[in-house]
Order: sequence, then structure tokens, then C-alpha cells
Amino acid sequence: MGMTLSQKILADKAGLREVCAGQLITAKLDLVLGNDITSPVAIGELEKAGKSGVFDNNKVALVMDHFVPNKDIKSAQQCKKCRDFAYKENITHFYDVGQMGIEHALLPEKGLVVAGDLVIGADSHTCTYGALGAFATGVGSTDMAYGMASGTAWFKVPQAIKVVLKGKKAPHICGKDVILHLIGKIGVSGALYKSLEFTGDGCKNLDIDDRFTICNMAIEAGAKNGIFAADEITADYLKGRTTRAGKVYRADNDAEYERTVEIELSSLKPTVAFPHLPENTRTIDEAGEIKIDQVVIGSCTNGHISDLRAAAEVLRGRKVARGVRAIVIPATNEIYLQAIKEGLIETFINAGAVVSTPTCGPCLGGYMGILAEGERCVATTNRNFVGRMGHISSEIYLASPYVAASSAALGKLGAI
Repeated sequence: MGMTLSQKILADKAGLREVCAGQLITAKLDLVLGNDITSPVAIGELEKAGKSGVFDNNKVALVMDHFVPNKDIKSAQQCKKCRDFAYKENITHFYDVGQMGIEHALLPEKGLVVAGDLVIGADSHTCTYGALGAFATGVGSTDMAYGMASGTAWFKVPQAIKVVLKGKKAPHICGKDVILHLIGKIGVSGALYKSLEFTGDGCKNLDIDDRFTICNMAIEAGAKNGIFAADEITADYLKGRTTRAGKVYRADNDAEYERTVEIELSSLKPTVAFPHLPENTRTIDEAGEIKIDQVVIGSCTNGHISDLRAAAEVLRGRKVARGVRAIVIPATNEIYLQAIKEGLIETFINAGAVVSTPTCGPCLGGYMGILAEGERCVATTNRNFVGRMGHISSEIYLASPYVAASSAALGKLGAI
């Protein structure tokens, strides 16, 4: 029996000729990631175990992005623990104030992940890097600690779901609509501990930002990872960012999939996930009259330059509706600078929005946009669980940058 794309990467990193679904393996890692929330726990575990040093100071990345610049004493202490560790261990890829960005946008931008890599990160959205043809998955802080010390991790080889993408996107449709449609179709447990492998002629009509968004939210369907086979679009993005060639894999023709799901891109409409699950999806024409209080455009899911361009296109010449707070967060400093050069930041400010330094802030209810009792927010983030952005009675509606910006101008959930 042939192997899927994910299985081929796992087999290679485990030093095995082949692997099969359900098999337990130990594999060599190309990168271990942590942030200011999860890294202190991992560092503490290493200290308790009496371990000193990391397996390779070039293959560990620590990104201070959740509460940075620090919002309070507790977050300052968390970051200090990371800083002290990074300087002590001479961690090459340590990103702090002035250098950091939202981790899952920053690491690809820095060229730290290429096709064929095996990456673990103590953050559930580490699966984002599957957009580059890598096997990337989130783990707990103790697994991160073991990975930093040994350069290895254990895996149960996942079964796979084949997602066949067909045709071309309609105007104002992006990767967010694709993944929300898929999650609405299969549910938040529809891919539990499985690999979502995206294929089909429609892949060539998705740019790299679309792919990042889709793989980022694979975890919202319960998936172990999401992955696209590397192609010219991948190579174009990585050009000039890295000297590593990577290793391109293709699934075997006789690879075994648990099921196949087909999506016709041209038939998709702007899609919104209503509270309080990403699977609770409706198209924008089914949304009804939902008055809103806040809009957040950004996050590791939709803080890319294409996302900011889409939002600015809507807001150019328009104003944020009275009573609505619009918060725009570029995912990295490079993206922020590009947005300044293109005049996008000026557009947002003229429209009445506020623009923040890169941060995860509001996505996890940290800062830069906490919701009060009963408030509603349209967000380009990835989760809308109860209390995710603030008060337990608040509501989050997940949407694309196009819908989020339109909603900001309209004062209600909608598309212009």
C-alpha cells in the first residue's frame, strides 16, 4: 500500500522505508517552536529534569508574540524567563520586541521552514507550516521540552482525509472561506488526529496566504496537521528567504485515505462561523441582522499582506460605523512596513480604525481588544469558543478580511 504525503515525511524523519496509519514512531525534528505562553513551562520542565543545553541552537525558535510588548507583570515575568534562557543557550532564532511577529507568520517569512521538514510547536496552530509542504503540528509544553533537549519526538502516524479542491475562487473569496466551508461540512471533530491533505487542480489557484490560512485552521477540524504539496507557488514564496532546498514529496497514487471531500471553489460564498464553534457556519446571505461592537483584522490566520489589502480595498473612502471599534494587526513587522509603503495603514486610520504592533493579543483574550459582557465581534481569527475574546457572554463571528472590513463599515455583519 502506498503512503500519503504526511506519511512519507514521517517515514523519512523516522529513518524508515515506510510507515502506516496508527504506527508509533520516533522521528528527528527540523524545528522546535515555543512562544511566551508555552516556552516558560517547557523551560521549567528542562530545569526540573536537570537538563542543560538544547540539541541544536539553530533548530529552536522562541517567539515572544502573545503578550508582547508586555501588558502586565505576569507577562513580563514570562518573557524574562524566555529571554534569560535564549541568551544562556545562544538561541539563534529568538524574536522579541522590534524583531518579533506572530509566530506562524514570522517563521515562514524568515525561511525557517521548507518542504519536507518535520516541525513541532507548543502552539496548536503550528500546523500552519503545512502550506509549505512540511509536516507541522502542535504539541504540549512537555513535548516541546523533550524536543528541545533531544531533537526528536514520538508520533502516532495519522490516517488522512483527502480534500480535493477544484476550479477557481470567485471574487472576494479567500482561504478563510475555503477552510470555514470545510469545517462546516465535516465538523470540529471531523478530522480528529488525522492529516488533512489538500490536492486537486484548485490548489494552483490558491496563493501562499490562502494556503497558510487553510492549514492554520486544520486544527479547528481536529486535524493533526494540514498540508499542501510544495509547488511553484511555494518556491516563489521561499525564494530569497532561505538557502535550504527542502525535499518535495508527493502522495502515492495508491495511498490510502479514510475519506475524500471535494470542494468546488467557484461555488463558495463568503462564509462566517457563528458562535460558539468554527463548525457553526453560514454564508453571508444567510447571516441575518447581527449588530456588532468590534472588528479584529489580523492574527496568525489572516494578518498577511493580502489580508490587509483586501480589508483596505473595502475601507478605502469609507468610515468605520459609529459605535464599532476596528482593530487592525499586521502579522509581522515586514508586513507592517509593506502596508505602510502601500498606503494601507493610512487607509485604515482615515477610516477610523486603530493599527497595532504585531501581536496575538485579542485572539486569545489577552489584550488589544477584550470584549465586555454581551458584545459581538467579527474577527479574522481562528477560534470563537465561549469566552475566547473576553466575557463569557460575548460573541465572536469568524470571517474573512473582506467580510470583517465590510462589517466594520456597515456596523453589522455583512458584505459590501
